Amino acid sequence: MKLARPISAIPLLLALSVGLFAFQRGGGGGFGRGMRQYYDPGPFVPSEFYWSRLQYNSSFGGGGGGYGMRGMGGWAQDYPKADNDCLIALRRLTRINSPTPLNVVDLDSDHLFDYPWIYGVTVSNWTFTDEEAKRLHDYLFKGGFLMVDNIHGSEEWTRFMAGMRQVLPDMAVEDLQDNDEIFHTLYDIDERFQIPSEIYVNTGQTYECRGSGDCGYVAKWRAIRNDHGRILVAICANMHLGDAWEWADSPQYPEKFSDLAFRIVLNYIMYSFTH
Repeated sequence: MKLARPISAIPLLLALSVGLFAFQRGGGGGFGRGMRQYYDPGPFVPSEFYWSRLQYNSSFGGGGGGYGMRGMGGWAQDYPKADNDCLIALRRLTRINSPTPLNVVDLDSDHLFDYPWIYGVTVSNWTFTDEEAKRLHDYLFKGGFLMVDNIHGSEEWTRFMAGMRQVLPDMAVEDLQDNDEIFHTLYDIDERFQIPSEIYVNTGQTYECRGSGDCGYVAKWRAIRNDHGRILVAICANMHLGDAWEWADSPQYPEKFSDLAFRIVLNYIMYSFTH
């Protein structure tokens, strides 16, 4: 399999704070500006890191599009701008060599094993066939890393875990502690708080309520580890980092949320490099 870890030295930090760099409005594209240029990565380009988003079928209302790009409540939410902004941050703030465009990862494709780091969003909507669940299980145990985001409230958590139990049926979910290595790989993140979606701009709420008023009031930083203690799945529940990346260049969205969201994802990427 191709999930070999990069052997280059740990990248050096090029700036003290993510908040120091400015995104240019529209620089990440958007659904109205050539979706195909992001969705189709084109020829394979050698790279130390590939930003990769998990594509999945949706079983619950809001996912809508299945494997198509129409389902904005499913795997394609915030795509491609959120992902592109993260890739910009990675290139500016580390020396990780990542010249490639964005990637969308299909569990049915063998290209899954080309990408050792994958981001999944709105994963309370996901569903797997037995074969897909097995392939994601194999991916994680061959060295892959999965970061998931945008799960709110107990109902969505239950649906997320139904899919997760297909993949990792016997593995425990734990709350990450302040001293966990994943919070100290690139940045020392000693203070964490709930990272809201763009609804914060109009409501001032950092939490979201879904379904029958089921609200995710408290941010949950969670993980699933293998028997050796390595994190396989990093879980950001009751928050929406994808929106914080996507809205980082908006003067209405507070910088402190985007700053933390970028530092978190860069730490998670660095953890996947070094563990």
